[in-house]
Amino acid sequence: MTNEELILEKLARIEARLDGVDRVEQQMAAFGGPWENLSDLGRDLSLLMDPAVRRLTEEMVEVEIGFQLEDFFDLIKRLLPRLKYLTWSLDQLENLVDWWTDMEPVLKLAVPKLIDYLDGLEQKGIFRINAAVLEMYGKIAANYNPEDIDAMGDGFVRMHGVVKKLSNPDLIQFLDKIIDIPLAVNLEEVKPAGPVGLLWRMRSQECREGLGVLVELTKALGKLKATPVEGT
Repeated sequence: MTNEELILEKLARIEARLDGVDRVEQQMAAFGGPWENLSDLGRDLSLLMDPAVRRLTEEMVEVEIGFQLEDFFDLIKRLLPRLKYLTWSLDQLENLVDWWTDMEPVLKLAVPKLIDYLDGLEQKGIFRINAAVLEMYGKIAANYNPEDIDAMGDGFVRMHGVVKKLSNPDLIQFLDKIIDIPLAVNLEEVKPAGPVGLLWRMRSQECREGLGVLVELTKALGKLKATPVEGT
């Protein structure tokens, strides 16, 4: 091997080593970039740490006035035996959420119907009537003592009995006919009648039937004296 070949071979080895050094430098540069960023972040954090620590120290000094570490441990000791109650409360809350989930569709249907029903009662004046009745009861309570109100209650009970009797169809028909009697009388045609005239008019069938009804009513009125008045 000549000297020239030896020199070229050495030069090739030197170039290969230089290429290896370049690759190492590139790798170091790629690794150094993030490291520099990390170093910058650490430097920034170090600048912020001092005021943050100072602020935290000031806050802890304020807390220390009303808080002691013994209080925290006492809270922990009292809380641990009651974890079962907390678990039970969470279970009940879950049941409540499930109940609400089931009831929400029903309420969405029921609430509008309830509002419509209450609106119908308002349109009919039911609430105004109830308010007037309550106001009436308030006036009664303000003007009468309990004994008087108790006596009036007994009277209302008896009056309901009378109203029940008035609901009898025969009585309603009878009263309806009696009310129609004055409407059938023509006062302009009424003439005076003495004993003889009365006997003369009794010849008509209507007068005899009317007299018979009057006799029956008189007999019924006579029973009032024989019937004892309730409460006497």
